[in-house]
Amino acid sequence: MPSETPVTLQFTEEMKGYFSLGQFDFEEGYRRGEHAILLHLTIRTENLDNFVTDPQHQAKVLGYIDSPLIGGRCPILKGQFMLLAPSGDQNRKTMRYRLFFENSSGEQLTLAGIKQVQNNPGPDLWQDTTTLFTNLYRGHIREVEDAIQTPLGSGILHISLSDFLHQLKTFRADAPSLSARLAAIEQFGRCFLGELWDVHGLPRRSKNIRYQREIPLHTLEGVSDAEVSTHYATTGDGLGISLLRFQRAPCADVVLLVPGLTASSDMFIMPEHKNLTQTLLDAGFTDVWTLDGRISNRHPYNLSRHRYNVDDLALYDNPAALATIRKAVGDSARIHIISHCLGALSIAMSLFGKTIEGIASVIANGVALTPKVNMPAYVKLHLGPFLAESVLGIEYMNPAWSHQAGLSAGKVLAKAVSLFHRECNVPECHMTSFMWGYGNPVLFKHENLHDITHLRTGDLFGGSGVNYYRHILKMLKSDNTAVKFKPDESRYRNLPDNYFQNAAEITTPILLVTGQDNALFGDSNVLCYQRLSTLKPAQHELALIPGYGHADVIIGKNAARDVFPRFIEFLRKNAVNYV
Repeated sequence: MPSETPVTLQFTEEMKGYFSLGQFDFEEGYRRGEHAILLHLTIRTENLDNFVTDPQHQAKVLGYIDSPLIGGRCPILKGQFMLLAPSGDQNRKTMRYRLFFENSSGEQLTLAGIKQVQNNPGPDLWQDTTTLFTNLYRGHIREVEDAIQTPLGSGILHISLSDFLHQLKTFRADAPSLSARLAAIEQFGRCFLGELWDVHGLPRRSKNIRYQREIPLHTLEGVSDAEVSTHYATTGDGLGISLLRFQRAPCADVVLLVPGLTASSDMFIMPEHKNLTQTLLDAGFTDVWTLDGRISNRHPYNLSRHRYNVDDLALYDNPAALATIRKAVGDSARIHIISHCLGALSIAMSLFGKTIEGIASVIANGVALTPKVNMPAYVKLHLGPFLAESVLGIEYMNPAWSHQAGLSAGKVLAKAVSLFHRECNVPECHMTSFMWGYGNPVLFKHENLHDITHLRTGDLFGGSGVNYYRHILKMLKSDNTAVKFKPDESRYRNLPDNYFQNAAEITTPILLVTGQDNALFGDSNVLCYQRLSTLKPAQHELALIPGYGHADVIIGKNAARDVFPRFIEFLRKNAVNYV
């Protein structure tokens, strides 16, 4: 029963670690260890009952930050803490820290930290609750503003065992009697342990949802006030591909949107929130095209045991699409490209392989010329294609297998995959994580998606054969570099063996984009930016999106607020006239 007089409670914790400027991967920032950093924090709630009943479990933070980076010890001017607050995943909660302070020169700074408490395989409870991933921002930045800021750098802090044992001695409750003080500490402990049990306790999986379509498949309802037309092209190897054109008025700067493998134009025209096509039209780019090539789920080419590779996209699909656009818009128009995932990889390969020319600018999300994946995904790339084709006899991987009629190897596999994915109850989401890497989930962060978007994962991301995986694996083995898959095959003779071969000659500016929490390609685009910057300093740009993963950079419910303004800024910078 809530007490009549609010009870205050506080405790102190100390975390130590390392931080590096200009590094946006937490692990890399810690590994480089440019600056030692210490947090001495007192977490205090003025009303314990309110703290316990608040789903976010918010409290204020006092204390100081000590690091040579900021000129020594600096007091925290204002701080906020959230204890095991809900996330977008059923089996993950977060501890969030936001600390406003000024360095020794009086410059306003914000340290934002998060502990990810998730029930992953293996004993990870200690690591989860004692590891703080941190970003440093210029200015006093609210959490809602993180995604539109570029961090000054990143790092990791830890609580040591000795500091944790000391922390247990610092709990203080302001109550009229000893028994009341002990009861308050017990109340906090029950809250903390209860939240941990929700994550790490016995599995309590809710039944998987059977998808009932709310948004029509391949709908165009997400774009208003534009004339829509379909245009067809034939690739050099004899496939029919298509493009959608959304035009309000003729425009000197035309934008082409290129989806990733098994996605389609649909990821750019989603009706459940303001999408990228609508955003571009409203920003004055009044002639927008979307490509559905051989990797699009609007065509059947993925749904077989094919032998296509990324070179085919670079050599055949992208040139055919751009020739179709050029014929429609004329030679004077400037063409800009916004591309995602394998679409971005293929566009970069076309550009640096010189199969496309005259491109005004390129925005590449997730990956460009330097694919990187985590170690479990790397192992899967070695084994997966062989096991799928030669052991299970699967023609292609399909996110929708779980709800197929009858019994099949694919359906059994999908049901088995769902057993290891407790983060949500959408089986199509489980399968896309299985298909595209290792994580819970891989393609996006759940909290960034509209509920309807999450439910229609299987509509937005279709099936695919596994041969593209083989090409990605070859790139990973080639020092994380885009290389030709079959250098001895004559039809690819005009492509470079290494796509960095002509990098110094390419004049097209590129904005390399990645979510800081990209579970698929990690910091691939950070690496690409670093390599390209050594060849062409100041030509290319990097946009890191804190709080975002991979596909949610494009399909996220708040991407129009958090991400797309950066796209518009870059396009305008490279437009004929400032739009």
